[in-house]
Amino acid sequence: MTAGDEIRGTTHGTAPVPLSVLDLVTVGAGRTASDALRTSVDLAKLAEARGFHRYWVAEHHSMPGVASSSPAVILAHLAAHTERIRLGSGGVMLPNHAPLVIAEQFGTLEAMAPGRIDLGLGRAPGTDGATAAALRRTDRLNEGADDFPQQLAELTRFLDDDFPDGHPYRRIHAVPGPVQATSPGGVQSPHRPPVWLLGSSGFSARLAGMLGLPFAFAHHFSAQNTIPALDLYRESFRPSEVLDAPYALIGVAALAADDEKEARRQVLAAALNMVRLRTGRPGLVPTPEEAEAYDFSPMEREFVESWNANVVHGTADEVRAGLDDLQKRTGADELMLTANAHGGDVRVRSYELIADAYGLPTPA
Repeated sequence: MTAGDEIRGTTHGTAPVPLSVLDLVTVGAGRTASDALRTSVDLAKLAEARGFHRYWVAEHHSMPGVASSSPAVILAHLAAHTERIRLGSGGVMLPNHAPLVIAEQFGTLEAMAPGRIDLGLGRAPGTDGATAAALRRTDRLNEGADDFPQQLAELTRFLDDDFPDGHPYRRIHAVPGPVQATSPGGVQSPHRPPVWLLGSSGFSARLAGMLGLPFAFAHHFSAQNTIPALDLYRESFRPSEVLDAPYALIGVAALAADDEKEARRQVLAAALNMVRLRTGRPGLVPTPEEAEAYDFSPMEREFVESWNANVVHGTADEVRAGLDDLQKRTGADELMLTANAHGGDVRVRSYELIADAYGLPTPA
């Protein structure tokens, strides 16, 4: 199996491209993080059973309604409850961590679930500036973003265990990792987690293209930049040992319900959560009832309408049509769906409906 084989997904049913899942481990009002993590296990099992290609967890911090601050820990938990589906980070925010630590964590995950781990990397903090400063123990945050290509190169060296002679890290090894194969009697897995670059603008798109890496774009919160970034990625692409042609997925906010009215209620609650986050009041995801009773200001109402215009929602047929149109407009090679709602049962139901709408495989 080549590196590209571990990246490219398989299309099932009538879906235009492979479908995958992005999980923010959302916590609703009146629910606990334990409840949210149990939903993640249920979702991962469902995704595996229905033929979704991969399941990624996103790193966020200091947000009460998002319990995904430790992707590697969550992925280890999901690996124990699944057998085939690819698991990965969407993403780990590289400037928040020492590259060696990430190489060790994902080497460990690879040992737990050989051939199933993706390492998606972003350069944003995944939080506000003050929290980023606490994570990085520095207030010089721009340095972390500016140093991203160098940090990426260092991380790749640790994953491949190939620092050149004379390098200060030549005798430092990420374990589990390739060094074990060179030890007396050593046998090492042939797999290495493929690296993806994530982005919401052009920087990572261009870098991913220049390095010949797969690219994931955050359409779900930066829709206006999607097509320009994907065009830049494709224009910048240079074939590599990883890929001989560009491969880009986009993250899409999508929520299907049994009727259109219920879908609108659910996405309104998620939008209220975003209003509070964007105005410095992050909290748990409110209930649809709370959102319906909320007195939105004109500015807030304008934000909600703009936000929800990029959420593909409605009945299963409406969501399928919206996803088909989005894939056709962007040329994305894969759609990674994220369903943000107050209740875990609503999120599970959404993926079930979308799987049914596309005729994805059903469990035996």
